[in-house]
Amino acid sequence: MFLSVFDMFKVGIGPSSSHTMGPMVAAARFLQMIREAPFEPAGLKASLHGSLAFTGVGHATDRATILGLAGFELDSYDDDKAEACLAELAKTHQLCPPDLPKLRFNPKTDLIFDYDRALPGHANGMILMATDAEGDVVMQEVFYSIGGGFVLTEDELAHGGDTDDGAPVPFPFKSALEMLKMAKASGKSIAEMKRANELSRQDATHLKTGTKRLWQVMNDCINRGLERDGILPGGLNVRRRAKKIHETLLAERGMNLVAPHTVNDWMSVYAMAVNEENAAGGQVVTAPTNGAAGVLPAVIRYYLDHVPGASERHIEDFLLTAAAIGGLVKFNASISGAEAGCQAEVGSASAMAAAGLCAVMGGTPEQVENAAEIALEHHLGMTCDPVAGLVQVPCIERNGLGAIKAVSAASLALRGDGEHFVPLDSVIETMRQTGADMHEKYKETSLGGLAVNIPNC
Repeated sequence: MFLSVFDMFKVGIGPSSSHTMGPMVAAARFLQMIREAPFEPAGLKASLHGSLAFTGVGHATDRATILGLAGFELDSYDDDKAEACLAELAKTHQLCPPDLPKLRFNPKTDLIFDYDRALPGHANGMILMATDAEGDVVMQEVFYSIGGGFVLTEDELAHGGDTDDGAPVPFPFKSALEMLKMAKASGKSIAEMKRANELSRQDATHLKTGTKRLWQVMNDCINRGLERDGILPGGLNVRRRAKKIHETLLAERGMNLVAPHTVNDWMSVYAMAVNEENAAGGQVVTAPTNGAAGVLPAVIRYYLDHVPGASERHIEDFLLTAAAIGGLVKFNASISGAEAGCQAEVGSASAMAAAGLCAVMGGTPEQVENAAEIALEHHLGMTCDPVAGLVQVPCIERNGLGAIKAVSAASLALRGDGEHFVPLDSVIETMRQTGADMHEKYKETSLGGLAVNIPNC
């Protein structure tokens, strides 16, 4: 199994990796299929199914799908150009993707939210279609947005979703047990093994500059969130809180009577800053998803700002360790809230952050695995129930608590010798089983939990 650090951590836009980024990626892939087809289409259609339908509006799935079909891609996304495109579409009912003719597309009739028919492969399903001059479908493809911005076609999903056809990697661990055995045999840390795997596919300069950029985007997102206030979009009238909390914390610095637990507020405010930016559609890094994007950056920022002896030169090791753990969760269970609830998103993020922090604070591979296990174990059963389908309540605060749990898990693991009762592999499997047993209304459909028990929502 090989999942690159740049697959696990991707620069994208909010509010959702599965509901916003995924559909945009799917649309870009579909346009390329059309370009390679032996005919010239006249129009486009799309239908959204399962969780993409139920919470699509709150997650901006409709907007992302349209912009993807217009040719917008995550790496080059420009919000001003996107707004201009949508304004032009409203007037002309035409999309103008690069290297294709103008294509008919009326958002009111050609983008369907199908609440009745779930697609069999995954809760986040969509069908993209090309039509001829008469409006008949001449080409279509089923896509599944499986979490974290990952997208598979129906055929790819049927074949297990393993599209890795690269050269063998030196440490091909598929479980935490294999990872620990390889670490013991090689004498390498988890980050060193992950780095060796990465360097078998890319050069060292790309890895260094890429991980540096990931942290830069994460940190910039924190800083933007700490500087902005106002009301988040979507209709819930949720007020940004990170800026005011941060100002209060800064004012309290140096006071002799500040309680020790105030450090939890610092962790929370870093995470909340990211997720407020995500809720507003800003630039974030999947870690491993947008809904959980605040946990890992908050723990890194906590490490840099509050831990004696911390250094930015350790961030690459942090990210590599976290990516190794995230890859195990994704390969053996899920990182998708629509598939396994929020335990798969914030739970996975907390496990990744705990592992990364434990590693850069000198933890052994066994202690790192223990840290990840503790963090994930204590998110088991967590539902995904966003109020009004928006990634705001309870998602923003939940990231703060996920960061606190990550730091606590790393600290507990570092207090031990790495031996513990419950293996990480067992917790990952338990999370998979729990997600399979969880009722669909608790898996990002906004049909249960907090989503239906908040008055006037």
